[in-house]
Amino acid sequence: MRERILLFTILSLLSVFLYIFQNHVDTTVGFLILCATMVTYGLYSIAATKYQKRKLKKHPPIVNESYKPFVTIMIPAHNEEYVIANTVENILAIDYPNFEIIVIDDRSSDNTANVVRELESRYEKVKALIRTAEAFPGKSAVLNDAMKIAKGDAILVFDADATVEADFLNKLIPNLEPADVGAVQARKIIRNKDYNFLTRCQNNEYTLDTHFQTGRDAVKGAVELRGNGELIKREALEDIGGWNNYTITDDLDMSTRLHIKGWDIRFCSEACVYEEGIVYLFPLFRQRRRWLEGTIRRYLEYFGEAISSRKMSLRARLDMAIYITQFIMPLWFMLEVAFRVIRLVTDKICPSAYSLHNVLWSSLVIASVVGFGFFLAIRYALRRYDFVPRLSALKQAFETTIYMLTIWFPMELFICGKILFRKKDMNWGKTAHGLVLEEQKKHKFEKEETKEKELQEV
Repeated sequence: MRERILLFTILSLLSVFLYIFQNHVDTTVGFLILCATMVTYGLYSIAATKYQKRKLKKHPPIVNESYKPFVTIMIPAHNEEYVIANTVENILAIDYPNFEIIVIDDRSSDNTANVVRELESRYEKVKALIRTAEAFPGKSAVLNDAMKIAKGDAILVFDADATVEADFLNKLIPNLEPADVGAVQARKIIRNKDYNFLTRCQNNEYTLDTHFQTGRDAVKGAVELRGNGELIKREALEDIGGWNNYTITDDLDMSTRLHIKGWDIRFCSEACVYEEGIVYLFPLFRQRRRWLEGTIRRYLEYFGEAISSRKMSLRARLDMAIYITQFIMPLWFMLEVAFRVIRLVTDKICPSAYSLHNVLWSSLVIASVVGFGFFLAIRYALRRYDFVPRLSALKQAFETTIYMLTIWFPMELFICGKILFRKKDMNWGKTAHGLVLEEQKKHKFEKEETKEKELQEV
């Protein structure tokens, strides 16, 4: 109810602001000021990143080789029989002396539980945790259950489809050593990015996120965890009371609570975790719906605590405020257009200087500014982090901009409506993994079958 009241208040204030100012000032100017604020902060982040890079090049950080905390690697798995064995075997090859793996079967209806038990019997470092059908649902509850048997001083969480390089932990661990650091997030990359248009855009979206996270890290801002490839200090985890069982985005919820408690979160772009991109549109919408709903709800839920916290740093607070404008901007845009259309309709009854030309022109200016901002940011990220050639970066930036605006803008309106008018649920919208692997196996089987038939005919 608190989330609903706060969101209603925000929307009401924004609506009143737009309604009043449309009669006195061109609110397009206000919207452009909001965009300019975001761009200015983005440029500041880029400058801070470059300064940090030069500083580290002149004075490389001294790595404490003796800092090797015991790490518990947790891998929740719900109906993951096609990918879980490959993931565990890949992670077992990590070049790090002190770690264990807890693979949690979360109420699966397929053969995942048997695969997990078999992995436990084969590998000394692997522990199996089988949750019954009556267990509390959700990834947070899964991880909290695993914490009861975890031995690690640090907890590393992977998705069931994750793969990493052997030096993953050696790159990640040094970032966790400082006393004020509570967690470190690795860079996420789509493993099957060349599969189709959707997977390519998802990878470009992740590359843009890498750019933003690197900037936030450089300015000591509110870096966020991303679920897959997150390393959390046990002390910090216990300080915030573990994972929140009643959130649909465990990583974002934990990020905010860590910052409120004064813990710093770092981002390590050198350590990469690879995951499978979603190849179909409907499952992609379902996943992004969960991400966006969880993002908005955690801001609403922890709004008061973030303002009143004495432990949260000023930089993290300002950084979080700037990033909240990402969600205000689409609402502003859609309300702006809605009010202009209403004025257009009413002007037909009481004619004035306001016209369809004004509506279309203002809306076009706003849409162009937003789209161009996304385009420049994506192109910069592709060139800097993926080393994409100039022409290809232009093309991919354009199509990814269309993809992001098409998905995020309408979805935000839907999520706001859901929060306002529907009861909160724990509908996870689980992402299916192994679809590409299944298709590859199917094609291989079909080829072998065809070859066998040809040999029989001969």
